[in-house]
Amino acid sequence: MNRSAFLFSSASLAAAGSAVSSAATIPGGTHLVERAQDFDAAAFARILGRPARIRQLVESVAFKPAMLNNVKNAFNGLQFGFGYPADAIAVAFANHGPSSAYGYSDEMWRKYRIGEFLSIVDAQGAPLTANVYYPAASSYHPSDDPDDVHGMYQDTSIAMLQRRGAVVLACHTAIEEQSRAIVVKGFAPAGAQPQDVAADLLTHLIPGAVVVPSMVAAIAVLQADYHYAYLTLTF
Repeated sequence: MNRSAFLFSSASLAAAGSAVSSAATIPGGTHLVERAQDFDAAAFARILGRPARIRQLVESVAFKPAMLNNVKNAFNGLQFGFGYPADAIAVAFANHGPSSAYGYSDEMWRKYRIGEFLSIVDAQGAPLTANVYYPAASSYHPSDDPDDVHGMYQDTSIAMLQRRGAVVLACHTAIEEQSRAIVVKGFAPAGAQPQDVAADLLTHLIPGAVVVPSMVAAIAVLQADYHYAYLTLTF
């Protein structure tokens, strides 16, 4: 199945509760366990295996946004401290479990009350209603002073980290499992089935998100076949 080089940017889908016409329209297909025929291995290899002198993957399970600062620090340390060219640094952001929410569009955060569902709150304790971690806080200007707190090199947004070379991965299995919990706990629209929610989430990811069959499996492949150094963070 050809899925446009595996880059998805809020593709349209009928509202949850309506029938899904074809598995071919859903990144990764409609099975709980993704099948090989629904996985674009060539595109995965092209995106994650792009030329790079250093590769790092950051696994994120528990939802701890401070981790985004660590990803930013990795880019800065590699570029300005160790001297790797900016375009020679590849970072894979391996989100699963609650951290799958980093890859959901604002529409999905609102529709399925993701903040309430996952107990993700703002400074006042109110559930978040949008993916506030995605939008860039600065403009892309490589000439910025890396010490400028308002410049791109201190921007921890997912959009800016992507612009600097990070690839956001989305776990098909985690999204399928999370969709079941969303329905069971009453966060889906009335009448929606788990497969409808999963299809909705998978086709409304943030721009550039790459769906993989299983994140724990993808981590092994990235380490073994693409030589990504592994990093997990605890807080």
